[in-house]
Amino acid sequence: MPKRKDIKTVLVIGSGPIVIGQAAEFDYAGTQACLALKEEGYKVILVNSNPATIMTDTSIADKVYMEPLTIEYVAKIIRYERPDAILPGIGGQTGLNIAMQLYKKGVLQECQVELLGTSSESIEKAEDREKFKELCQQLGEPVLESIIATSTEEGIEAAKKIGYPVVLRPAFTLGGTGGGFADNEEELKELIKHSLSLSPVGQVLVEKSIKGYKEIEYEVIRDKNDTAITVCNMENLDPVGIHTGDSIVVAPSQTLTNKEYQLLRDSALKIIRALKIEGGCNVQFALDPHSFKYYLIEVNPRVSRSSALASKASRISNCKSICKNCSRYEIRRNYAC
Repeated sequence: MPKRKDIKTVLVIGSGPIVIGQAAEFDYAGTQACLALKEEGYKVILVNSNPATIMTDTSIADKVYMEPLTIEYVAKIIRYERPDAILPGIGGQTGLNIAMQLYKKGVLQECQVELLGTSSESIEKAEDREKFKELCQQLGEPVLESIIATSTEEGIEAAKKIGYPVVLRPAFTLGGTGGGFADNEEELKELIKHSLSLSPVGQVLVEKSIKGYKEIEYEVIRDKNDTAITVCNMENLDPVGIHTGDSIVVAPSQTLTNKEYQLLRDSALKIIRALKIEGGCNVQFALDPHSFKYYLIEVNPRVSRSSALASKASRISNCKSICKNCSRYEIRRNYAC
């Protein structure tokens, strides 16, 4: 898209304190985003509670706030600084959740702050398990049998309908927090209480377990003009059942045939176009190792842990400058930024 001359100041939300196996990679994406925005002449305001990252160095942003990453503190900063826009997609799930809370509470509308990149409606479609499932069914994309639960009783009933084993996926949590597998009702009761308490919206997806399937990811970028590319794909050496953050991931994939590669690539491009993602996103698949059967696990409408791996493995940087001569993103291929 052309350079936005109506925007002067951009607020960037970081990913907060480093938790082992969770958020350190987002500092890499956030740092590059701040530098790319500054290079284009925008004033950059950064809020991040982590003093141990280069992202909070005074040379990275024009103004740095090291405050708790909560809606109360970020709302105060917005009301004081009055930025024109907010960039939530490079702060991982933490940044995305805060931006959505600010939108739903009316803070962004009150201060006339624009959400850059993927719209709030698209984020909600990707993050809300039921809406995402409905979209996939409309597109004819295979998704696992699943039921939304908001209480322990609903979760038990859902598992009975689906059949054990099941996997629990709390909505809007980071790094698979609160999720897990249950082989029977006793295990489910213990796990679902924990899952519901950790979900910010008190919502858990009870889903049929497919432990043992290959876990494949595609890193995809799309712009506002619907130009989309797959940066690369990645294969988890551990199968479905081991969280991506705890697995060894290889880029590009090593065991996929060309047919399998193209099958999943086409699916990834189809889903991000349907979601109208603007910027980078991550699409996760489960692939049956003995057939061409696959399931769409989820879409992260933001950068993910895999984005850092993809950018280094493919030599395409996460920071995307805005090309002044056309209406598309220009992908940088150097490390100077």
